[in-house]
Amino acid sequence: MKAVRLHAAQDLRLEEVEAPSAPPRGHVTLAVRAAGICGSDLHNFRTGQWITRSPSTAGHEFCGRIIAVGRDVNGLSVGDLVAADSRFTCGVCPACRSGRGQICEALGFVGEACDGGFAEAVTLPAALLHRHDPALPPAVAAMAEPLAVALHAVRRLRPPPGEPVLVLGCGTIGGLCALLLSRLHEGPLLLADLNAEKAALVAEVCAGRAIELSADTVAAALPGGRLRYALDATGSVAAIETALSLLAGGGALALVGISHGRLSLDPNHLVEREIALLGCHAFGDELPEAIALLPELAPALLRFVTVLPGLDAVPDAYERLLRGEGHGLKTIIHVAD
Repeated sequence: MKAVRLHAAQDLRLEEVEAPSAPPRGHVTLAVRAAGICGSDLHNFRTGQWITRSPSTAGHEFCGRIIAVGRDVNGLSVGDLVAADSRFTCGVCPACRSGRGQICEALGFVGEACDGGFAEAVTLPAALLHRHDPALPPAVAAMAEPLAVALHAVRRLRPPPGEPVLVLGCGTIGGLCALLLSRLHEGPLLLADLNAEKAALVAEVCAGRAIELSADTVAAALPGGRLRYALDATGSVAAIETALSLLAGGGALALVGISHGRLSLDPNHLVEREIALLGCHAFGDELPEAIALLPELAPALLRFVTVLPGLDAVPDAYERLLRGEGHGLKTIIHVAD
C-alpha cells in the first residue's frame, strides 16, 4: 500500500509499504478516507524537532472506515466510520490519571509515536477512535481533531458573554476558534492576519470583522468598548506582544500557536492589569463534543478546506504550504471513500 513517511528533517517520501497485518489485542485497522496537513506536520518536516522514530508514517488528523477489529475491542465494528484522537499518552502519569492527557509526561502524537494517517490503512488502539455521523463528507470528518484543539482553546479562554474577542491568525486553528466563538459566544469578534484574503474569508464565514493589529484599529472597531480577551493562533512573538499591549485590565490572552523565539515580558504588566496568560496544548476531553458539532458546522468547514486527491499529492503540498502558497485554511488529502 502507499504511505507518506518522514525519514528525517526535509526527507518526506511517498513509498510502497506492507499493509497492516491483523490488528493486535485492543487495536483496530482502518482504511483511511481523508487526512489533513497540520502546521505541526510542516514544522516537524522542516526542523525534525519531534522525530522520535524513523521512518514514521506522518499525519495525525484523519478519519477512516474500520476494516478489522482485534480481540477485546468493545463498541467498534467493521464498517464503522471513525475519527482519530491524535494523542498517544502513557495512561499512568499523574496528568493522565487526572484526565489531562494533553499534558501527559510522556505525551506523543500519532504520526510520530506510531504510524499515522498519510497511508491507505493504519492500525491504532481502539481507544483513540470515535464514531462520527456517517453522512459527513470525509473532508469534514478529518477536521474533528483540529476542531477539538480549537474548542479546548476557546474553553480555556472563557470570555464572558458580551465581551469582544480578538483572534490573531486566520490559519486552521485561528479560523476554527473564530468559527466556534461565532457559534458559542455572544460578543463582537475581531480577526487579524497578515493574509488579508484569509482574514476576509474567516470574517465572512464567522460574521466577524477583519482588522489590522493596532491600537487605533481596535479602538475604531470597538467604539466606547474595551478589548479584554484575545487568542493567539500565530505563534508570532511580535503578535503576542502586541496583543498583550492592547488588552485592557481583567482579561486574558490564550496561546495556541507554536512559537519561535522568546517574549520580552514585563510581569508587572500582567500583575497591574490582572491579565491571565493561558497556554493551550492539544485538547482534553473535547474530541467527542467536537465530533458532535461537525454536522452543524459542515457548511462552514467546507469553505475553509482545499481537498487534494490522493497520497501522491502530500510531498508537493508540504512544499507549497511552506512557501505560503496554500489556498484556504486547511489542506485535506482525500485518500478513499
